[in-house]
Amino acid sequence: MTATPPDPIDYQLIGLAEDGGVGDLLAGLGQKQGRIRLQALISEWLRMENLVVLTGSGTSVSAGGKTMANLETAIFDTIQAMADLPASIAPILEARRRNVQHANLLSEPIGFETWLSFVANALVVAENAGGPFGAVAWPNTPGPTKDELKWFVDRLRIAIFAECALSLPDSAQATTADKIAPQLAFLSKLVARDSNLGRTHLFTLNYDTLFEQALELLGVQYFDGFTGRAAARFDPSVYGLDIYYPGEVAEGRVRRFDKFLHFYKLHGSIHWFEQGLEMRARHPDLAPYRAYASMTTSEKAAALVPLAQNARSVGILPTANKFAQTLAMPYAHLFRSFQVRLGIPQTFLLVLGYGFGDDHVSRIIENALMNPSLVMLVVEPNPNSPVIARIRRYKDLGKRAFVLCPTEAGFALEPFAHATFDDFARTVMPDVQWLDDFLRLRRFEKQIASSATPATSDDAGG
Repeated sequence: MTATPPDPIDYQLIGLAEDGGVGDLLAGLGQKQGRIRLQALISEWLRMENLVVLTGSGTSVSAGGKTMANLETAIFDTIQAMADLPASIAPILEARRRNVQHANLLSEPIGFETWLSFVANALVVAENAGGPFGAVAWPNTPGPTKDELKWFVDRLRIAIFAECALSLPDSAQATTADKIAPQLAFLSKLVARDSNLGRTHLFTLNYDTLFEQALELLGVQYFDGFTGRAAARFDPSVYGLDIYYPGEVAEGRVRRFDKFLHFYKLHGSIHWFEQGLEMRARHPDLAPYRAYASMTTSEKAAALVPLAQNARSVGILPTANKFAQTLAMPYAHLFRSFQVRLGIPQTFLLVLGYGFGDDHVSRIIENALMNPSLVMLVVEPNPNSPVIARIRRYKDLGKRAFVLCPTEAGFALEPFAHATFDDFARTVMPDVQWLDDFLRLRRFEKQIASSATPATSDDAGG
């Protein structure tokens, strides 16, 4: 009797095959054997000395976040629905929408963050009468006044803030690791590697604070470039520090603290703000923004300004201001750190939720592929994404670029179910025991909180 062949694995791992061409390293394997090979390769790469992770907007989608293209659309919709929209701003928004809508290979529009930088820099020109430029020419429109441009930049800022003021879902009810927030699963597995290896360096392009919330819930210590607590100040020298157990609590010898990583926000964060000539950081109360995502466009337009009236001048506009010295140092240093980390021997670069839409970031990655000992794994949930064709071309730059994506058959059956950030964090990365311990602790805390009753007036008064 002929044995039934096992169900094929739902993933492709595209990279350099044994014949020297680009192929699927999981081809012909069943679910069990395919996962064994996939997890063995990932475990091997995670044991490389220098671990660098780059995450983009795709890692926030499950918590209500938007991809960069959807974020741009939502922000424009809200601003255009505002009752006090200046007449001069509408043509600027429409021109940007047309450029994006009619994009083609001959005329690819600049990215949203680059576009934001140009708009913010136009305000810098308008506000500095002593500069070498007297004005900015806007295509097909007379252009806004200084006050109208100031209104526009401010509304862009607070609209981005409101869309990115995301809260991590409560994981207290989760019974297994595949049910918790993916940020928790991902970070717990990331820091579980051997502490004798180099520290993990996590770079993100996201404005939200989901990773920070997860790090604090897990008790993972991290340096993010800021020193201080109440109003932390940007000081890149902290990236040269580490955390160790003192000898008296570590069997008479100093040893490294296990749960620790370095964290970099390349495009800034909703909790950054400018104060004088410094970049500061203070985490805001996100509770008022939890209902914002479910509002209609008209409701957002009406609620935005009152909602964000207490928000500080968020340090995410522009992403790379060429004129303002205040913003030059944080971003320049962070991008330089990204470039330096990728040039170190024995580097594993893990890319999640990033569609290679930022030319600056993508150029750094492409240059880093010349590092002879760098291995890159890109996790992509769409087997028809142009990212895959891009990775295939990387074979000519370096023979260690891989992309994990669903098979065509798996994607047709369950679109965007495999090789998403959530799937990779929860089910593809190897499990760690202390994540189960964390879940038990969270459930225990929830039980205590629910069973506790407030004291009555008789109890309180004796």
